[in-house]
Amino acid sequence: MASTSGLTTFNLDLSEIVEEAFERCGTQLRTGYDLRTARRSLNLLTIEWANRGINLWTVEEGSIVLTAGQAIYPIPTDTIDLLDHVIRQNNGSSSNQTDINISRISEPTYSSIPNKLTTGRPIQVYFTRQSGLTDATATTTLASTGTTPPVSAVDTSITVVDATNLPSTGWIQIDSETIGYTNIVGNVLTNCWRGQNGTTAASHTAGTSVYSQYLPTINVWPTPNSGGDYTFVYWRMRRIQDAGTGVNIADIPFRFINCLVAGLAYLLSVKIQGVDPQRVMFLKADYEDQFGLASAEDRETAPVRFVPRTLFYS
Repeated sequence: MASTSGLTTFNLDLSEIVEEAFERCGTQLRTGYDLRTARRSLNLLTIEWANRGINLWTVEEGSIVLTAGQAIYPIPTDTIDLLDHVIRQNNGSSSNQTDINISRISEPTYSSIPNKLTTGRPIQVYFTRQSGLTDATATTTLASTGTTPPVSAVDTSITVVDATNLPSTGWIQIDSETIGYTNIVGNVLTNCWRGQNGTTAASHTAGTSVYSQYLPTINVWPTPNSGGDYTFVYWRMRRIQDAGTGVNIADIPFRFINCLVAGLAYLLSVKIQGVDPQRVMFLKADYEDQFGLASAEDRETAPVRFVPRTLFYS
């Protein structure tokens, strides 16, 4: 009697995914350009998936140690959205660690807070979903201040030649360091937070280029007070990794492989000349069916209990 393989490792690398998709279009992968255009469509497809809802395999936990007096913090640039978050105290303590819920608020709610510098344990967070990009050209340069170097690794004020094109509050990159600031007085950036976004505070020389960064950030309120030992712990949905160079496997679980191939076949059929329009419509319908099957399986299956809230009036 024949035995089973005993393996559950089946997967497709990028080249095999593209080959299968071309075959579903009724043609074959022949040139390097075919692979390049397919890789581009594949990246666009996974971006579309992020817009369709939560991809459970891209949910990751992260944490930010909060600093007294600092209300704004950058988070990884590949973050699509935050799903849940808590304020953790006594992080690392096995007996005294405490997670306390912190509620998410909108921009209008955050902007209506009268005093954003109030200190205490944060109870609210406002998430700004920026592009994560850095300006390709320098916004300005560092000015000479009469000290050497003009910016040390511990300076909290930074003088630039011209601050006209800098946002009143935001993030800049100097050399490899990301720096946050809260205000601009003349050409001086004040209340600077050094070594942000996983970078290291360093000294910088006059004339060094200054680039604007548009980082996704959290704004916590109240601003953390000293001695609180606060850590912002969050669960985020990240971007699906890029398609790669041809030998990589896709950053998806096995249950989405057929959906990925079906979606790529549909996108390629739209671009390939001579594909029968009826085949195009079939491939589109097949893709939607495969996505429906995969997304229905890719969901939280833990039981949920809803308890109505009853109010009594006397």
